[in-house]
Amino acid sequence: MQRLKITSDNENQRLDKAVAGELEISRSFAAKLIENGSIKVNDTIKKPSYAVSLGDVINVRIPESKPADIIPQNIPLDIVFEDDYIIVINKQRNLVVHPSAGHEDMTLVNGLLFHCKDLKGIGEEQRPGIVHRIDKDTTGLIVVAKNDLAMQSLTKQIAVKTAKRKYKALVEGVVKEDGCIETNLGRSHTDRKKQAVVKDGRYAKTSFRVQRTFNHNTLLDIELDTGRTHQIRVHMAYINHPVVGDKLYGYKRQKYVLEGQLLHAYLLEFIHPYTGKSVQFTAPLPDDFVKVLDILEKKNNI
Repeated sequence: MQRLKITSDNENQRLDKAVAGELEISRSFAAKLIENGSIKVNDTIKKPSYAVSLGDVINVRIPESKPADIIPQNIPLDIVFEDDYIIVINKQRNLVVHPSAGHEDMTLVNGLLFHCKDLKGIGEEQRPGIVHRIDKDTTGLIVVAKNDLAMQSLTKQIAVKTAKRKYKALVEGVVKEDGCIETNLGRSHTDRKKQAVVKDGRYAKTSFRVQRTFNHNTLLDIELDTGRTHQIRVHMAYINHPVVGDKLYGYKRQKYVLEGQLLHAYLLEFIHPYTGKSVQFTAPLPDDFVKVLDILEKKNNI
């Protein structure tokens, strides 16, 4: 059971919208929970359209997910490498990594369970084999453990920061020099859908190098030293260079029609759990990223 209390930040909002924002679930899923009686306002069942009032206490009971509910689905996967221990995927845009409230199926995990028949039971029930994540609309490499040995090894490497994760990002504005951003990140105090730089957050460090500058944009090579939710996107916005295509943290009016932010996990490097040898994998930029870079290159040469 979770208890939410309405404040001035969400006063007079629809109940389904207020709950969705607080719990980071879809509004449709929130409405479904309200309609089946899993959400009550002041111990009373209300309609999704109910306008919440200051001081309202909302009790939320989200039914526990069961491992059996994760259905293997034939989702196309760009497999970069696979053996008996690991599988490396070049994740496409608009694909959630694992099931969660509001995203019960059609995730990377659903596709992996179809491809890898014995993946269940590796790690957490709702995210079997998953040792790190990338955002739904971020593209690029993710490594998945196929057995307990690989799970333990990869989890430790990421925890002690020996595994390398590098990204390419096209950001707004001209970044003049390489840099490093160190802040605390946590849930925004003003917008519950966002992460933000907050004093009571967790330490986060992002290092970046300028790879190419254009008239009004910069292509950055970024390395994660920590792995907080939305870390790169929040940090780039924090220094006033949000990622192109990022409508959550960047410009509301974008110059290009894109389905997500131009942020791509292009390199993974870690010690193979079985061989003990260092392995490195790379993935090329997706077509929409390349297309925007080509446009910028032509404008630079005018």
